[in-house]
Amino acid sequence: MTNRPALPPEIARRRTFAIISHPDAGKTTLTEKFLLFGGAIQMAGQVRAKGEARRTRSDFMKMEQDRGISVSASAMSFDYRTFRFNLVDTPGHSDFSEDTYRTLTAVDAAVMVIDGAKGVESQTQKLFEVCRLRDLPILTFCNKMDRESRDTFEIIDEIQEMLAIDVTPASWPIGVGRDFLGCYDLLNDRLELMDRADRNRVAESIEIKGLDDPRLAEHVPAALLEKLIEEVEMARELLPALDRQAVAEGTMTPIWFGSAINSFGVKELMEGIGAYGPEPQPQAASPRQIAPEEPKVVGFVFKVQANMDPKHRDRVAFVRLASGHFTRGMKLLHVRSKKPMAVTNPVLFLAADRELAEEAWAGDIIGIPNHGQLRIGDTLTEGENLRATGIPSFAPELLQTCRAGDPMKAKHLEKALMQFAEEGAAKVFKPSIGSGFIVGVVGALQFEVLASRIEMEYGLPVRFEPSQFTSARWVLGDKMAVEKFAAANKQHMASDNDGDVVFLTRLQWDIDRVGRDYPDVTLSATKEMMV
Repeated sequence: MTNRPALPPEIARRRTFAIISHPDAGKTTLTEKFLLFGGAIQMAGQVRAKGEARRTRSDFMKMEQDRGISVSASAMSFDYRTFRFNLVDTPGHSDFSEDTYRTLTAVDAAVMVIDGAKGVESQTQKLFEVCRLRDLPILTFCNKMDRESRDTFEIIDEIQEMLAIDVTPASWPIGVGRDFLGCYDLLNDRLELMDRADRNRVAESIEIKGLDDPRLAEHVPAALLEKLIEEVEMARELLPALDRQAVAEGTMTPIWFGSAINSFGVKELMEGIGAYGPEPQPQAASPRQIAPEEPKVVGFVFKVQANMDPKHRDRVAFVRLASGHFTRGMKLLHVRSKKPMAVTNPVLFLAADRELAEEAWAGDIIGIPNHGQLRIGDTLTEGENLRATGIPSFAPELLQTCRAGDPMKAKHLEKALMQFAEEGAAKVFKPSIGSGFIVGVVGALQFEVLASRIEMEYGLPVRFEPSQFTSARWVLGDKMAVEKFAAANKQHMASDNDGDVVFLTRLQWDIDRVGRDYPDVTLSATKEMMV
């Protein structure tokens, strides 16, 4: 496919991917089943099942467990057959989309989960656009086929139309809703039957020699069999055949059908990820690209999670290794501060459980516990001055003023807010005039999450109050021009947690006015993280 050298076997067996979907399409349930089949957990939980024993492994925050939604991306590594899967579960809720955008910079492929009854939903479309920008290969899983769902051709048409991508069926459902029996595996000519009695059992496969094999009739009722043969013939005529190159380029997606809660179709999807998912890919960086086969270690931070363990006030930086073979205790250069950093206790994640990572390879995601040295966008290398690029930070869409319930605790509040700003959970702006902080987020639910986390993790009750400003823009330009601009617009100026100059606006008119009156400064709605 390319003239790049073959990867060392240990790196070539890595598959690093994210799961994206609209909330409630069954993403967390699918993650659980991956872990079950990878042998990482013995019994899969349900997001809303009863009792502590059945809590899902990937939603570890108290709020996630109470509400049955995922609000922070979590990473998990496990083996399946000869492959090593690094799976990143992303929040489906649109209020946390920024976390998801950043996560997609750290993976080589995405698994898109679609609800069989609802088809492509708004959030799926937004996330898909991000994958498109990065040319990520996409594999699709159509979930909840055991409930009343839409016609298979209709689902495929909708994906092709709404997402402008070719779809090729990797399996075909037999029956729908109550009559859903299983799938016909088009890639391997196998019949896969679903076991409704035991949700944690892997479906049985029956080898079939094509659709005219008489043994099919033993397992599938005549009416369903007739429909299956007719539909598969149509699908083979009308839909493109699987083309490995097109999948790798992100212009075609294979689709599997199944029911994650019944453990059905998951195994085929995992085999598909192994067979068609990409090996670790080169990473964009400046001044040059980083290839995974390079012997020296390079990694970049795409997420920081504070207080994963509330007892220890720890902060874990999630690092995607872009090249090399990392071993525990290695000294790496922290490029932003130009200081060496010994990585003595790196962890591999299995959701909230972690184990010490003795070694890791390009493609893996490791966690580095630290006390605030590492921030999103930081690069760690074996000495070379490289910076990973393309990790975005977006202008917040909602701004509120934050005050501590107890005025004596303002200092503590500042510390807590700075921590969340470095984690990427919110933008924190310090206005040039007046006291207090202005907190900016992408979605309203984030204010609730912040308030509950500040209270739980720092014991500080806080109030969020409406702010007179509605949005924020980073001010870019020549130093003299920026200073002149700031001096003339003092009541609008603030600085973010990196000390960069920010212009707070009330109306679109403010932004237009700046463009007119100050041609030598630019207001930007995004900034590259921590350059």
